[in-house]
Amino acid sequence: MSVQESKKKVRAFIQQMDQAQLKDVDAVCKASCAQNIHWRGYHPFNEIRDIQTVSEQFWRPLKASFTGLTHRLDVFMSGENMYETPGGTWVVTMGHLMGLFDQPWLGIPATGKLAFLRFCAFHRVDGDKIVETAMYFDLPHLMEQAGLQPFPVQTAAQLVQPGPATHDGLMFDSQPQHEAEKTLAIINAMVSDLGQWQSGLPLEEELARTWHPDMLWWGPTGIGATYTIPRYARQHAGPFRSGFKDRSGTGHICRIAEGHYGGFFGWPNFTAVPTGGFMGMPATEKPGEFRVIDIYRREGDKLKENWVFIDLLHFWKSQSVDILERTTGISTI
Repeated sequence: MSVQESKKKVRAFIQQMDQAQLKDVDAVCKASCAQNIHWRGYHPFNEIRDIQTVSEQFWRPLKASFTGLTHRLDVFMSGENMYETPGGTWVVTMGHLMGLFDQPWLGIPATGKLAFLRFCAFHRVDGDKIVETAMYFDLPHLMEQAGLQPFPVQTAAQLVQPGPATHDGLMFDSQPQHEAEKTLAIINAMVSDLGQWQSGLPLEEELARTWHPDMLWWGPTGIGATYTIPRYARQHAGPFRSGFKDRSGTGHICRIAEGHYGGFFGWPNFTAVPTGGFMGMPATEKPGEFRVIDIYRREGDKLKENWVFIDLLHFWKSQSVDILERTTGISTI
């Protein structure tokens, strides 16, 4: 299936899901997704390998809790995976799942008000089916909207995050290939520069090699959003690096680009050992996994915006801290 045909398949799936009544959710999932789909989700969902289970555990409860649930997209793009394994054509959707939060979900109390669930999904399309999905969503962001406080005071800003400043992230039509090549090249250079924290350069100089001076970093709840290289270094990159040791190499399952946008995900992207201080938590000396999705917007020859989804609930559970249970009282075992 071509890139454009894959886009149409994923776009139809999300439109049908938005319009579906609760009784129709199973049928929508089965019409668009392979029976044995490999679905990776934010904790507590983790890995699921059956579309009926995805519908029963994720989509149906979510739609039952959020009246009028709909995708409010900021980025829609597609491309061929730069990695041969698993390879394939991937379609990325990013934005918010928006609705009226009328019933509790995962122990998070309903508000009866409009709520936004940050999400990003990578879908691999093969033939006429979605055969693989990585869907990360910022549950702590929703928890904050419901009046809960899952983490201590964060280093950067807590807010509902907007889409691209240029408002051109919805790439339903094909984009020039040479622009995608430029975008992928700068993302690859950034990963090479920053992946091991061992460049030998001062942090701000290291960042300036691939980041725009007025970069916008839209991080997950628990860390927050920040603006400009100096503030990013002070409010996230610096504290993050100083709070860990023994960072592994970077491993991604998919990395693509289209036009001025690109991104990747891993399962996990890397591991590291907390030495104390990160997110106000003590040292554990236990390696933890970071499952991350990053979406980037390139401006010229630098990265200007970055939307980041980190499964912090999974990471902290690996450190024997169950944030979801501690905050909601609902066991996730």
